Amino acid sequence: MTAPLVVAGASMAGLRAAEQLRAAGWGGPITVVGDEPHMPYNRPPLSKEVLAGKASFDSLAFRPRASVTDVDWRLGTRAERADLDRRTVGLSDGETISYSGLVVATGMRPRRLRCPGPTAGRHTVRTLDDAQTLRTALTGKGVRVVVVGAGFIGCEVAATAVALGAAEVTVVDPLPLPMVGPLGEPLARALLTRHEQRGVRFALGTGVAGFEGEDHVTGVVLADGTLLAADVVVESVGSVANTEWLGGNGLDLTDGVLTDEHLRVGGRPDVVAVGDVARFPSARYDGVPRRVEHWSIPTDTAKHAAKVLAAHLAGTDAGLAPFGPLPTFWSDQHDFRLQSFGAPVLGKDDMRVLDGDLDGDVLVGYHQADRLVGVVALGGQSAVASAARYRAELLKQPALTA
Repeated sequence: MTAPLVVAGASMAGLRAAEQLRAAGWGGPITVVGDEPHMPYNRPPLSKEVLAGKASFDSLAFRPRASVTDVDWRLGTRAERADLDRRTVGLSDGETISYSGLVVATGMRPRRLRCPGPTAGRHTVRTLDDAQTLRTALTGKGVRVVVVGAGFIGCEVAATAVALGAAEVTVVDPLPLPMVGPLGEPLARALLTRHEQRGVRFALGTGVAGFEGEDHVTGVVLADGTLLAADVVVESVGSVANTEWLGGNGLDLTDGVLTDEHLRVGGRPDVVAVGDVARFPSARYDGVPRRVEHWSIPTDTAKHAAKVLAAHLAGTDAGLAPFGPLPTFWSDQHDFRLQSFGAPVLGKDDMRVLDGDLDGDVLVGYHQADRLVGVVALGGQSAVASAARYRAELLKQPALTA
């Protein structure tokens, strides 16, 4: 009997991997293992529509393709260990599964602050259950909210909390501007202004030293000595890759799972990684391995990795060019959207306004060696449409040399 292909991780990346394995010709058994009890669902709305009470789980759940109706879903059971030489995965319920091929799709989990003080009242936003619990906390009367971390999730949660009528919303970050890492200084400053105009306060250039309260958070103590009153704290301070279960196999797990240019793991043709846990060299840019935590990446990685893995199991060559996706992200905050195509982080030293101006709807281009490597729009639908028009230009650009 043919051992199944095991997909470790039952979020969007795991679902897309199963679907793409079928599309690539694998007709054998597939087992998908995931620690959440839910079928795969869309995560971006968690910090917006779910928190705002505008979306239910039914609206978030992906509808699997007909080709994967025979997949064995092991939900509420996580992968805890793996022996890649013996081709086995050990599960949290004690079972050990042998595999023909393995797809690593275990994703990320929120990083937590290690500061003194109570833990009750401190939230993260990664799962549906996280978002539902946080929504209950945010809808209290006169609630005071402190969001730690001014990245995508932190800014989205702050905007949603303001819309829900929170008495105070303050965002804390050790960096001088929100989202300055991916956006660069000019656009990050424009983003700061927009948030402040809509009622969000910021404590920038400082971190968190601790939390006040007995059984529940009542305040946040900043590194500069400031005390912020808080009924609800949201920790949005980055992510940690779920790779511990792969330990002991000689893999590079320093930041996600290192792969080659075809998403193969550790030089093994029977193991691939997909989604934001994969750290891969992009043929589109400089070949430096990076993880990419954008919504488009699970589908892009699954499509490529499935063809590679299915071809190996069939004893053929997939004949694919090295993997080089065009990263895409968007972020809805208040009444505006950030929309990006490409890799703006590679061109922050040469930013140019392509359309509009920083005080209104604006489109910014990011360049490296005078070549456009990314665009970001900030504003309404016209700005977003302007960014989309550059997608084709970015796709046809030749690869950067390392």
